[in-house]
Parts: sequence; structure tokens; C-alpha cells
Amino acid sequence: MKLKLICVGKLTETWQRDAADEYAGRVQRYFPLDIVELKEEKGGRKGDTIGLLKREGARIMEKVPDRAFLVVLDERGRNLGSEQLAALLSEEMLHGGRDWCLLLGGPYGLDPAVRKRADLILSLSKMTFTHQMARVLLLEQLYRSCTIIKNEPYHNR
Repeated sequence: MKLKLICVGKLTETWQRDAADEYAGRVQRYFPLDIVELKEEKGGRKGDTIGLLKREGARIMEKVPDRAFLVVLDERGRNLGSEQLAALLSEEMLHGGRDWCLLLGGPYGLDPAVRKRADLILSLSKMTFTHQMARVLLLEQLYRSCTIIKNEPYHNR
């Protein structure tokens, strides 16, 4: 099983890149991980977020593998605890056989067509985070899930 993380936008701060690299390296001890950064759409007229999201959504969908289990991050998504996320990942590893593709949209959200394709719409919190912070948090939760699955001591139960 492989993991693919598609992110709209790049990490601009050194500390964000360092944290993301740290957790990505940890995740890669358990799964092959491919991180794809897509450029944010710019230049939309004020109020033309629908067109901006459609253009961004088309570029996103080009990167999503057909058979992948697509997890879309959205603040209105389903709230799972760390152990629940680990159980879902473990179940897919054992029985689903599909690679996971995780998607972090840009500052304006995601095109509804992208959300419709999702197998799971996941929320990291009811709070709103920047997409840069969400990347770090998601990578940490993926690492935590790996340690839970392997019954390693990182996650305090």
C-alpha cells in the first residue's frame, strides 16, 4: 500500500517545511509516501472563486489515481480520533488493497466535483487551520496511525 498526499500550495515558512519533512520521513518508515504540491490558482476576479475552484479541481483530479481511496480534508468533514483513523488505515491495508490519496485544498476550499469523488471527507478539527498547518497536522496523524497499528509507544493510550 502506498500513500500519496496532494497539497494545493507550498510550505512557505522554514519551520513548516522542517516539521512536514520530519513527519513525512517518519511515515516513510511504514509506507511509500509521495507528496505532490500543486500551484494555487491565482488571478480570479474578486468573487470568481467558483471558476478558480473548477480550474484547481481539474488539476487536482489529474493527479488522483483512479482506484485510490481518496481522503479529502475539509473542516466540515467527519471527525475521527487518532485510533479511529489508524483502524481505518489498517482495515484498508488488510482488506481494501487500495492506495490512499489524501488531499489538502487551497485557501478557498475545493471544487464540489472533487469532494464528490472522495471516499472519505475528513476533518482535522472543528477549528480552521491554514492549509500549511493542516499538512503538518495530517502528516503527524498519519505517523501516529502507523505507530498505533504497529503497537509502538508514540501514541499514549
